[in-house]
Amino acid sequence: MERRLIVVSACAFIVAAVLYSAWVPGQFANPAVDRTEGYLSELAARDQSWSALFRVADALAGLACVLGVALAPRVRAEWPGWLAMAAFGALTAADSALPLDCALISDPVCERAPHTLAHHLHTHTSALASAASLVAMLLLARAWRTRTAGFLAGAYTLASVLTLVAAAAGHLVGVAQRAQVALIALWLIYVAARLLAASQDEPGHARPHVVEDGRGPAVLVAAGMGGAWFHWDAVAAGLAPAHRVIRFDRPGLGRSPAAPDPPTLYGEAARLAALAPSHPEKVAVIAHSVAAWHAEAFARLHPLRVSRVVLVDPSCREKPRRGTSGPGRALGRWLPAFGGTWAAAALARCVGPLAHRLAGGGSDPAGVYREGRVLAAAAGEWLAFRDMAADLEEIRREHPYPPVPTLVITAGRTDGCQERLARALGADHVRLPKAGHQVQLDAPEVITRPFSGE
Repeated sequence: MERRLIVVSACAFIVAAVLYSAWVPGQFANPAVDRTEGYLSELAARDQSWSALFRVADALAGLACVLGVALAPRVRAEWPGWLAMAAFGALTAADSALPLDCALISDPVCERAPHTLAHHLHTHTSALASAASLVAMLLLARAWRTRTAGFLAGAYTLASVLTLVAAAAGHLVGVAQRAQVALIALWLIYVAARLLAASQDEPGHARPHVVEDGRGPAVLVAAGMGGAWFHWDAVAAGLAPAHRVIRFDRPGLGRSPAAPDPPTLYGEAARLAALAPSHPEKVAVIAHSVAAWHAEAFARLHPLRVSRVVLVDPSCREKPRRGTSGPGRALGRWLPAFGGTWAAAALARCVGPLAHRLAGGGSDPAGVYREGRVLAAAAGEWLAFRDMAADLEEIRREHPYPPVPTLVITAGRTDGCQERLARALGADHVRLPKAGHQVQLDAPEVITRPFSGE
């Protein structure tokens, strides 16, 4: 999926290059604009016969460029250059909405006529778009360090200087600007080719982020939907003096790299099995929210490897059924790849920290909720929610729950579902009516209490 997303980004840049080159045939369709002295913007002037066509082409070219940047893989060191590319696309689209009133150089009457605000603003947006494209080329050429990027950036710099000189001299500005715009189109094609070449390299599977504290009997901690390892600092501190506490981040969350596939219940149960100590050593599992399903599935599928289970305000869904739609499943498959794009990074910067605080997660000392992959991973877990519930129901029918000490902790108000879950598992049930969903932050001592006698 990641390669497909890169292909879409590359295609967007190619489309932008083609649309941005609409002036090539257009200048012959509109001979009224002087090809040697006239600005290309004059082709889209309000009084020209093909104005609407050129303005639409510019608008679509700018939007395609922004889309290409949004879906391009995020490389932290390259962000200034990509930001300048996005600014170029946005300014190009804005340029189309602010056309000249008339052909400023080609029509002698135009200069003496009164002009609208859009006419005056067009000069500024055009200049800013050219400056943004120059900055983008220079910054990305410096980051990529390739001969082609360096040549295009150098040639565009020279063309920009010549355009300024020609404008000041009042001669050959049309020739210089056409060379400048042609180089932008070539740059967009080069960016697309570079993305496609880079997509041939398949990324390896990186190890998940795991934090271990203390020594003694193993305790495996599974965070809730979208959770991170640091939410469990207080619980780990309470257990570490006498236990080996294993905390981890699921793919895409916390500091773990994203996985190419959406989450499944069987996959998460297998992850717990991989992180738990090898048989015959047993592990106690503390699981929060939807991770309680992962823990219950792990206990049912691997009953000889579990010593204790603590379910913290577990997700509860009675009579589940598969409810993820076809589009939802398709979106879930695309989300891991989307999480690595500039669009996901920008969205996470805007809404990630606020969403984390609203969910009761408190502060974000590691800054992980500003990462696009974390936002995408959390959305992927939400999309997989119904299918996980249905898979758990199947596991419950086929695999009995092992006779291990189990505690269900309920926070806030309850509809009785968690109480029925506790009875079905033969578990003790503790109610915390004044605690929030994030029990590990509000009352960590309640979670660690069952381990005090070990």
